[in-house]
Amino acid sequence: MQAEAFTSSASFPVLSPVSGLKGVVGLGQHNAASLSADRGDRVCMCRCFPLIHRAAVFIFLPAVFQLMGSLGVGESWRFVDVVGLEDEQLSAVPKPCCALMLLFPLTQQHESFRQQQTDKVAGDSEVYFLKQTAVNSCGTIALLHAVANNKSKPAFASGSVLKKFLDETANMSADDRAKHLEQNQAIRDAHNEVASQGQCRPEADKINFHFIAFVNVNGQLYEFDGKMNGPVKHGDTKDDSFIAVGKIMVIKILCQFWIC
Repeated sequence: MQAEAFTSSASFPVLSPVSGLKGVVGLGQHNAASLSADRGDRVCMCRCFPLIHRAAVFIFLPAVFQLMGSLGVGESWRFVDVVGLEDEQLSAVPKPCCALMLLFPLTQQHESFRQQQTDKVAGDSEVYFLKQTAVNSCGTIALLHAVANNKSKPAFASGSVLKKFLDETANMSADDRAKHLEQNQAIRDAHNEVASQGQCRPEADKINFHFIAFVNVNGQLYEFDGKMNGPVKHGDTKDDSFIAVGKIMVIKILCQFWIC
């Protein structure tokens, strides 16, 4: 499935497993033009415009490219579409891959699932986590979690807005990081500029989608959901097995919409 086909009906009773999975990967020998660049998301003071297409679709495409550039993230790392969960499709994702981002509809089933995850929340000081307090900021929060927990991998441009934010918040609590993000004018401006363009402009105020991230942090697979009180540790992983292990967690979440 091509990125342009990432659509779903307004009622979305079922979310295709290929509809919202994104990978953060190193380009290596790959040509950036051959990869589907992803669309970042949004952050703001107390409220943000969601980055969506019409009422039901979040278009990730080249905009996240622009957002990451505006935030000063080097060009050696990119977002690409993960077009499916079959082994052959996952093998096509450029390596190394350090994070996956999943977009899915918010439902009561997922809220119940989230509550079941509470006892798995980890308080690891080496893991960077911030809460989501700004409305519609889940995509930006997922993006920040992906980059912040791989800070040594991408190069940051001189004067990088994101690098400055991560340095300033390194020793803060998850709540204080959230407040700092709400008050960060530079990140807000970068996000709003991208969010206001073209198909990213929302046509409906009510957004029922949510972004989370799965990240390999020091050989452990963590799930980052800004609506939780902390990251959820799911167990061991390696660079060469990260996508396969992440796939298991993605399917576990998506199964809520197929069988519940």
